[in-house]
Amino acid sequence: MKQIDFSKISFEEALAQLENIVRELEAGKIKLDDAVEAYETATALKRFCEEKLKAAQLKIEKINVAPDGTVSAELLDKIEEA
Repeated sequence: MKQIDFSKISFEEALAQLENIVRELEAGKIKLDDAVEAYETATALKRFCEEKLKAAQLKIEKINVAPDGTVSAELLDKIEEA
């Protein structure tokens, strides 16, 4: 499998690499061994992207404005639990 240093790659870079791999696989012009390796790399990139999205989702806040004008924020994970 192509080694990717996930500590040095952004979500956008990982997504671009994943899209490129998918295009190559869909084109069908890749040798079987290379296709298997590309699939394994794509799986790792997909997992990385999913983890990044989940982490970002947990950081999103909902801003609430009360009738008296006071403003508060709740983390998304607390909102989903309610």
